Amino acid sequence: MRPSKSWDVASKDFRVFLRKKNVIVSMLAFPLVIAILLTYVAGFVIGRAGGGSAGSTALLLLLPSFTFYYAIVASILPTTIASYSLVGEKVEKSLEPLLATPMTDEEILFGKGIAAFLPAMLATYLGASIFMVSTDLLTRDAFGYYYFPNLGAGTILLLLAPLSAIMSIEVNVMISSRVSDVRVSQQLGLLTVFPMAGIYLAGELGLLSFDAITFFVISAFLLIVDLLLLYATRATFRRDEILTKWK
Repeated sequence: MRPSKSWDVASKDFRVFLRKKNVIVSMLAFPLVIAILLTYVAGFVIGRAGGGSAGSTALLLLLPSFTFYYAIVASILPTTIASYSLVGEKVEKSLEPLLATPMTDEEILFGKGIAAFLPAMLATYLGASIFMVSTDLLTRDAFGYYYFPNLGAGTILLLLAPLSAIMSIEVNVMISSRVSDVRVSQQLGLLTVFPMAGIYLAGELGLLSFDAITFFVISAFLLIVDLLLLYATRATFRRDEILTKWK
């Protein structure tokens, strides 16, 4: 595989997405809104308890699950780009020239993956950074120290969130290579949110402990899933069929 060819594919997609303001706005707005809402809730918990130990204790239990939201965000953000990467180009008549070029399937798929992964992770990190900084400023007096950064948040943002985004991209590329309608592809692609939402629910119900060890174990499991999906994505992507049978 030639990385330069994959980067050419990704660069082309970047130029296309930069012209689509709705995609840019949605990718930036969602993690920022989450950051504002979570910070507001944190402030509400501290304020309602008058900044006492009860409020601090309650918030210490909530903040790991709040941080986990950004693993969910990372699984949602690539959906639009990854699902559009094949179906959207087919609709706009720009996919056939790409598939007809002397590039391997791996080079094309890797390039499409880069184009979806980088913007999604940058937006996720932007939202998470705003959330962590604002929460630290808000809770410094109550805790007596800065809560972020910590090992749990680092595991989520450096392992769990990227692996979650990769899983979403792989599933969305598989779906978009088999359907011929952008909206259907996006709707089906959102199913990738369910595993992360399920993990969050399990944590809220007390079935999982939201700590760095748990996040690392989940990340290891996601790595295995991503490797299996990588094989499935490669097996599902049939460029000849896409070129000749899509209408």
